[in-house]
Amino acid sequence: MACYLTTAKHMALYWSFGTVLLLLAITAPLALAFGFGAAAAARSRFLPLRWFGQIYIAIVRGVPDIAFFLFFVIALDQAFEYIRHKVKCPDWDQPIRQGSDFVVCAAAKLPMGNAAQWVHETYGFFLAVLTFAIVFGAFAANVLFGAMRAVPRAQMETAEAYGMTPRQIFRRILVPQMWVYALPGLSNLWMVLIKSTPLLFLLGVEDIVYWARELGGSKTPRFTDYPHGDWRMWYFLALLVFYLCFTRVSEVVLERLMVRLTHGQATLGGEAQRKVAA
Repeated sequence: MACYLTTAKHMALYWSFGTVLLLLAITAPLALAFGFGAAAAARSRFLPLRWFGQIYIAIVRGVPDIAFFLFFVIALDQAFEYIRHKVKCPDWDQPIRQGSDFVVCAAAKLPMGNAAQWVHETYGFFLAVLTFAIVFGAFAANVLFGAMRAVPRAQMETAEAYGMTPRQIFRRILVPQMWVYALPGLSNLWMVLIKSTPLLFLLGVEDIVYWARELGGSKTPRFTDYPHGDWRMWYFLALLVFYLCFTRVSEVVLERLMVRLTHGQATLGGEAQRKVAA
């Protein structure tokens, strides 16, 4: 069993846990940045910018995640190749759309056909990260937009009375105080993001779900070194334990962060802390 669990294929399984954690580490702040930008745009006084923010939130939130993931990765890949095709092959005289096929010159392919395997894997991971960030950025934008509206209007009016500009009010009053209202929704969104990481499998990235299926199955090319029965239940049980432990750690961290943010705030959490201190 020790030999079985230390094969090269199992080492790839262990590394895939790092792939999932890396995805979360990159996607979470990127999605938050997308969400913050879209929420700020949705409440902008400039009408085209406000429409852009509202349309982005409405479209992405209104499409099922799996449909958006499967469509957007293909569309994004083709968009990159189309731009490269126009730059690198200006003399191309054939149509790019040939029926249902998307044909560009060899120099515009991403990644290049002769590129190393790690380049193909990195490119696929990049597309997955960008897709995750755009999808969850829309949900984060909806949460942040609601949190901005939850900040008491009287505080903005007081800042205006002191002569602060709209930009100063946004940066010094609104943004620091909105996080206490946004954190419950963002916490839930973080949990959904963790549970959505198996979608990497659908995007062609060899994540933990891919390796659990390949190593646990009895009819896949990955089990030939050590033939066995159908052990997928045990592999997926290990994934269950991993996700449960990870979400529990996340809950503890988010709870402590919430306590820190509500300290001194005029919220239910802040009032509870003041009563305990008294």
